[in-house]
Amino acid sequence: MEIRKINYFQYIIYLNIAIFILVNLFSIIIPYLFNLEQNNQIINYLGLSADLDSLIKKPWVIFSHIFIHTDLFHLAINLCWLIFGGRIFIQYLNNNEFLSTYIMGGIFGAVVYIISYNIFPVFEIVKGSSLAIGSSASVLAILIAIATFVPNLSINIANLKLKHIAFLAVLVDLLSITNGNTGGHIAHLSGAIYGFFYIYLKKYNYNINWCTDYIIDLLTINKQKAFKFKRENDYDYNARKNKEINELNSVLEKISKSGYESLSKEEKEILFNQK
Repeated sequence: MEIRKINYFQYIIYLNIAIFILVNLFSIIIPYLFNLEQNNQIINYLGLSADLDSLIKKPWVIFSHIFIHTDLFHLAINLCWLIFGGRIFIQYLNNNEFLSTYIMGGIFGAVVYIISYNIFPVFEIVKGSSLAIGSSASVLAILIAIATFVPNLSINIANLKLKHIAFLAVLVDLLSITNGNTGGHIAHLSGAIYGFFYIYLKKYNYNINWCTDYIIDLLTINKQKAFKFKRENDYDYNARKNKEINELNSVLEKISKSGYESLSKEEKEILFNQK
């Protein structure tokens, strides 16, 4: 008997879609049907502004902007990358790490976005009207993190490896910096940088997701107390066993390359639990 775990990967996808529908319903569709002016209050209330005075009044936007999309193409692209990278991520890492990296990648992108608009002269004129929305920084954090963790994972697309896909994703944003939405692309690349350093430092037992991990653990414990124990179905059992096998294979591969002493405490526990 075990507690059914929350699938943050699916929740994030559903949440992005639900918020997209609600934002467009109240900001565009309803005003259009009643011959009213387009209402941007929700977007302005939840979107990220680089103006410090505005940020002081609405500090929550550092977090809330991650889930706001108004353009269907923007949402679709982000969801495609999220589904692609996220499914691989949760196969090799865990559910909580996915949520933490998604949130922290978006927040780090927001922080760099704000700093960039306030130190680079090119943004001075548009700083007051700046507004960033979307999960691109979070999505790139997920993609680059897992590509750093398993760079040579083969993808069934023209014999490419995961590191090649990740490189192309970063290259697109890098080449787009001077073609409009410069601040947005800087935020996206910052999310990618966060994802890389999360995995890089994780190998040395430094967890830069510690803050969100702590909050998620607290919420998960409280959530679990509210639910009764449920028996695993076949799908959950197979998913759990596949994840355990992938984790064990990763540990064994590391031992073959660098020896047992190179393992982290968590990796040694994985090996011990399989005995």
